[in-house]
Amino acid sequence: MTVEISLILLSILAGFLLGIVSGLIPGIHTNNFALILVGVSPILLNQGIEPLYVAIIVLSNSISHTFHDIIPAIFLGAPNDDMALAVLPGHRLLLDGYGAEAVRLSALGSAGSVAFALIMAYPLVFFFTNSYDTIQENMAWILIAISAILILTEKGEYVTGQGSLASFRYKGYALCLFILSGLLGYFAFEMEYLATPILKFGETSILLPILSGLFGASQLAISLMSDSHIPSENISRMQLSVKRILRGIISGSFAGSIVAWLPGISASIATVVARFTIPKEIDRDDIEDELEDSKEFIVSISGVNTANSIFGLFALAMIGKTRSGAMVAVNRLLDSATIDSRSIILFLTAIVAAALLSYLSTIAIGNNVHHVLKKIEYRKLCFVVIAGLTIMVALFTGIFGILLFLTATTIGMLPPFMKVRRSHLMGVILLPVILYFI
Repeated sequence: MTVEISLILLSILAGFLLGIVSGLIPGIHTNNFALILVGVSPILLNQGIEPLYVAIIVLSNSISHTFHDIIPAIFLGAPNDDMALAVLPGHRLLLDGYGAEAVRLSALGSAGSVAFALIMAYPLVFFFTNSYDTIQENMAWILIAISAILILTEKGEYVTGQGSLASFRYKGYALCLFILSGLLGYFAFEMEYLATPILKFGETSILLPILSGLFGASQLAISLMSDSHIPSENISRMQLSVKRILRGIISGSFAGSIVAWLPGISASIATVVARFTIPKEIDRDDIEDELEDSKEFIVSISGVNTANSIFGLFALAMIGKTRSGAMVAVNRLLDSATIDSRSIILFLTAIVAAALLSYLSTIAIGNNVHHVLKKIEYRKLCFVVIAGLTIMVALFTGIFGILLFLTATTIGMLPPFMKVRRSHLMGVILLPVILYFI
């Protein structure tokens, strides 16, 4: 029993540490480590480490990753697949001196989603296991409705004296951006076989160049044009109201729990859904009131990603479906039919432990990384990050990825000049998925 407990604790710790690595380094995802762990599991089995413990490492890694990946999104403007929409509000908070607070709020959003999952697991599992087929059959219409709401709620920049029809111009811009980014995504997914990585590390993700361009490099390029800088003061104390924090946790966790059950739906799409709960715009005017909207959005998107990781486990156990690389790895390690109530309890215990460790480490890193970055000239930092993103895209996706990256960066610079939300660029994922279901 003592040996078993020791192996469980070591597995949680190993997954937690791997999550720090994958979360802090853009371009490295939990899927990379998950598939590597599956590959080496026979060797580990020969050393007396059973697949159950490897599965715990994978789950702990996925949870730890969802806590730590906010840090490069905020401090470097470098997104991964799940945090793309967090880059703009997070980077804005950094430039306004709230970078550490944004990280703390993100950690709270992820931790809150763990509590949400434990409380709401039974009713949500019951609902989705009974309505799964109906939802899947109507998935195209659901996504079309989400996309339509996203576009129709665009009001654009308010200008005193403008006519009542002015908002339709901005809706037209939003539609154009949605279609343009969607065509880019469709082309990228259809031609993904052209991505020939120089460095092979796990699965090649075509989302790396397009999301890094749409939401990362484009924002950094605009920051260079606007002569932005990181302020010397860095506020870490949370100043967001309890009401907004709870709303962000609930909306993000619920949206994340939904996509964990649905095929072809990523956490990025859940983030678009969660965004509708934020009452004001988060990505345009530099007015004080919008800071709270940005902070609430950070809470929400963090809840999306962590809840998605947790409910993916329930989807595997209840309907035998995998919705992420981590769950594919767990399914390969353990037959879904053998995941009994004891295993679920053990996995949930590992998730809670990994979440607690990740909460503490995320806050600690967020409070200290600012002291390093403020010593670096911001323009130089932007150049270094853009260069780093370009190198990663070249290494992991080759020349084809570089072409996608440059195209995506150009498109990503359009929304600020059109005075509309960047979230319309999520058409890069929404449109291809809609066409897939149709």
